[in-house]
Amino acid sequence: MILVVGAKGMLGQDLMRVLPGDVRGVDIEEIDITSPESVRRVLLTLKPRVVVNCAAYTDVDGCETNVDLAMRVNGDGVGHLAAATREIGALLVQVSTDYVFDGTKGTPYVEDDRVNPLSVYGKSKLVGEKKARENPDHLIVRTQWLYGHGGKNFVETMLRLAGERTEIAVVDDQIGSPTWTADLSLAITELIENNCRGTYHAANRGTCSWYEFARAIFAEAGVGMTVRPQSTEELGRPAPRPLYSVLDCDKLTHDAGLELEDWREALKNYLERRQPAVRS
Repeated sequence: MILVVGAKGMLGQDLMRVLPGDVRGVDIEEIDITSPESVRRVLLTLKPRVVVNCAAYTDVDGCETNVDLAMRVNGDGVGHLAAATREIGALLVQVSTDYVFDGTKGTPYVEDDRVNPLSVYGKSKLVGEKKARENPDHLIVRTQWLYGHGGKNFVETMLRLAGERTEIAVVDDQIGSPTWTADLSLAITELIENNCRGTYHAANRGTCSWYEFARAIFAEAGVGMTVRPQSTEELGRPAPRPLYSVLDCDKLTHDAGLELEDWREALKNYLERRQPAVRS
């Protein structure tokens, strides 16, 4: 049995639809990953062969002022899962982030590049990676710029703002790869099915800035909106972000035989399936 922790989140919901065989999901009502007793009780009762951890504190700016919570959820919580999965002989799949890098490399990051997180969020997720490795049978999947059905994300925020205003400013100096959770779920599934272990990068192909992503969202949705570029400095958010955090996913293609679709095509597919339908 495969157990998805955080099954009600964006990624968790898609994984529940994509993962093969006997799949079960738990969320905050059934498991508290910050409690080793809670984690051990659930895992020893269910005895899954694979645990995919989608539970995380993902409010990047909120982490700056809630450091303890970020570390307990994104760091220590993973340690509790690692200990319990190791005890029952299960594979731990930990979802991580491009924010473990500082964005200064200038070319796409490969899995063994030097990590240097800038934010509390990135630091807490890096602790989570280190904790996951305490179970030798682990798989760490780094991804970035996630959006999907059933959760707060950039695409839904842009479309909501389209109903409230006619002009918006979006940062144009952060570069990455928008990634649809449905495609990430496929990548995680293929990595598990191919018995992959260690660290992998998984993101939709191609790159853009948040500004370009916003323009593409409105264009694909047929929504009229004036998008104005601004710098990260002008935006002035509490948490520092990596300016170029593109992930090299060649290892995923080589080991699992999978190359995810281009980000623009993924966005188009997402919007076509979106409910309620997007209206201009």
